[in-house]
Amino acid sequence: MATIQNMKDAFKGETTAHAKYAAFSKKAVEEGYPEIAMLFKAASEAELIHANNHKVVLDRMGEKTPDVTPEFTVNSTKENLKDAIEGESYEFNTMYPNFIKDAHAAGNYMAQISLTYAYKVEQKHRDFYINALKALEDGNVKSLPSLYYLCPTCGNTYATTAPARCEISMTNSKLFIKIDSL
Repeated sequence: MATIQNMKDAFKGETTAHAKYAAFSKKAVEEGYPEIAMLFKAASEAELIHANNHKVVLDRMGEKTPDVTPEFTVNSTKENLKDAIEGESYEFNTMYPNFIKDAHAAGNYMAQISLTYAYKVEQKHRDFYINALKALEDGNVKSLPSLYYLCPTCGNTYATTAPARCEISMTNSKLFIKIDSL
């Protein structure tokens, strides 16, 4: 069944992104870019929320969660941002839309929800990374946010302020996770 393999692939991708962005955050700190480090940290935590959601779906389907050994390379912060933009663009443009179609065709509502949550958030992450890369190239990194809020239900990521409810999952912002320290 395609949805089982898709969920395993999505779990692996999100688990890897969690580890990769945590490492990218450390590199940004080393290079003196705490604002970019904070973005990578927030995204890393959001990816973990996605991975955990995908795990719940796999568990409910009676499937074992795959063992994941994240493999990635840490480069300069500029290169890491480009890598993140590429990864998020692939997830948003190709991977998740196809996975969501398969889950819908299979009538797997839980998979559709989990995949759709990740899909909607990855677009926001891509846009955050594009803005961060532009700020880095323009020598304007200090203009970037240094505070993020994460929806614990779907991983939706908000810079600086958050609405009363998540715009994806409707979760009350009182439950949001505040990311304000490295």
